[in-house]
Parts: sequence; structure tokens; C-alpha cells
Amino acid sequence: MRKRFCYSLFASLFFLSASYAQLVNIESRRLQTDSTFVLLGNLSLSFNDNNGSDIFQFGAGLTSQIKPKDSNSIFLFLANYNLIRIESVDYNNLWFLHFRYRYKFSELFRVESFVQSQHDEILDVNSRNLLGLGVRLQLASVEDKDDKASERFKMYLGNAYMYEEEKSDLFDKRFSNHRHSSYLTLRYSAGRGKVSILNVLYYQPLYKDFTDYRIFEQFKVVVPLSKNEKVNVSCLFDYYFDSITPQERKQHTSYLKFGIDIELTKSPKN
Repeated sequence: MRKRFCYSLFASLFFLSASYAQLVNIESRRLQTDSTFVLLGNLSLSFNDNNGSDIFQFGAGLTSQIKPKDSNSIFLFLANYNLIRIESVDYNNLWFLHFRYRYKFSELFRVESFVQSQHDEILDVNSRNLLGLGVRLQLASVEDKDDKASERFKMYLGNAYMYEEEKSDLFDKRFSNHRHSSYLTLRYSAGRGKVSILNVLYYQPLYKDFTDYRIFEQFKVVVPLSKNEKVNVSCLFDYYFDSITPQERKQHTSYLKFGIDIELTKSPKN
């Protein structure tokens, strides 16, 4: 029974911990809409009695965006929480919060500021708080020939400065870092009501040592299940790599997920 218990624990930690690499992909959480208010939520709960070993899992997520009417400003808030509990012991308890403000000067140029806090017991660096400021450039935008109101293809390039404070309980270490963050985003849509594809690549080196860096790659496919695109099924693949951890080693994770998303929106009044 103990061997089965260990197998169950390993499987649970593998599938959940990989989703919360210390680099969070904000690009995939941006909302492509002109609505003044958007609220996205998800909730999951499971209980498994594996030959006498009770395994409880809980997950919740929230995405909210406010875009004042006739304004170039956008406010974005993200929150996630996940828990794995086995035999009344928490084997994984992780969360993150993110707030971002964006101001659009033109179709090409935008400025963003952000703050973020996250906790992950699995990785060597299990706590990180950061703030940053940067620019976002739209390098390409191709309209859909059948629907001029939507873009078939978009490409973005972002660069930002980040100040971060990290903590490792496992090695009893704390760090204060000045880090650069670059990302390239490719977003493709087959038109209204069709498949959409997102690919994002992040690169985050330390200013004082470019051999100390993080890389994050995400590929996501979304297919609407309803005509108004409020219910979608999605497939997500993540890969995360950290060149130097507090243990002076390399660390990487990968993650594959299938899910259903539900959207509630409020459109601006004419």
C-alpha cells in the first residue's frame, strides 16, 4: 500500500507543480476584447481514495480586466491557487497574484507597469515578489479578409526591467535581483468562431550575469464551443528552464493541460 501511495503522490505533484514554474506567462492571460469589464473564472475539486490513502486536490483561478470607455488605459488582475493534500498533510500549496497597468500611445507603442507575488513549494526558489516597467511593441498585424474587425495574425515584442526578491526555504537563502525580461508573442486566429493559436517565448537574464537566466515557452490552442465564443476548450503546453537555482544547478519543468474556459463580459454602451 505504501508503494501505491508514493506513486499517487508522485503523479499528483508532477501534473500540478509543472503548471506553476516561477516564470508566469502573462501573455497567455491577456484578454483580446473591447469590453469595458471582463471576468474569467475556473474552479476544480477532486478527491481520490487510493487504497486507503486520501488525496484531495483543489484549484481556482481568476482573471479580471477593466478598460474604461474612450480610454487608452487597461487594468489587468490575475490570481491562482492550487492545493494538494494527502492524509491531512499539505504536499503542495501554491498561489500567485499579478496586477498590470498598460497605456497605449499608438498601435505600435505601449507602456506597462506591473507587480507580482507568487509562492511555489516545489521549486528551489519557492517565493518571489517583483515589480517592473517596460514597453510593448506591435511588430505586425494582419486583418482577416472575411472579417475586417478581427486580426488573423499579430506579433508583439516586449522588453522590461524587473526588480525581484526571491526566497528559498529549502536552502535558507534570500536574493534581491535586477533582471531583464524579453518576450516574443505570435498570435494567430482563423477568423471569428474558428481556432486560435498562441505561442510565447520569454527570456529573462540577470543584468550582472547573463549566464543566470530563465526561459519559458508556451504553446496554446483554443477552440470555441459556442457561437458567441463564451465557452472554449483549450490545449496548453509549457516548458520552463532555470539555468542556475539556489542549489547551483539547472532546473526545468514541462506541463500539458486540457481545459474548458467560461467568460462573462459587459460591453460598452453606445
